[in-house]
Amino acid sequence: MNHQVRGLRGREYKPYSNAMSDCIFCGIVAGDIPSKKVLETDTCLAFLDIFPANRGHTLVIPKQHVADVFAADAQTYSSVATTAKEVADLVTQKLSSDGVSIFQMNRVAGWQTVFHLHMHVIPRWENDGLHKPWDIAPASEGSLIEVLRQLRN
Repeated sequence: MNHQVRGLRGREYKPYSNAMSDCIFCGIVAGDIPSKKVLETDTCLAFLDIFPANRGHTLVIPKQHVADVFAADAQTYSSVATTAKEVADLVTQKLSSDGVSIFQMNRVAGWQTVFHLHMHVIPRWENDGLHKPWDIAPASEGSLIEVLRQLRN
């Protein structure tokens, strides 16, 4: 995949390869690429993001290569989510954050840039300067009904 992707702040960047042999996160799990490990379980690894949105921004990945939510089985995704919860508790307690944002993106259109399933755990503080990635606006009743019809049929 060599798509150019526009980042949340308008920057363009190239996604990492989706080939397992080129996977930067697999290299971290293998110990070939250094990381700042925050927490490790039998199935997951959590480490500090080298491009942090905020102090303590941590990535949680399964140790086994899984491209995204669509390729993950329920047990793998559950393990990642459980570990993300542990990290959220840890950063909130140890860094005294006021809250936490957890993101998990899938495929290029969903803002995924490293094609190894991962969750971002981002500690948040009041007035930390981060913003929501979309503008919140109410949906019309008609559009909600149409989407619901499509999902149910």
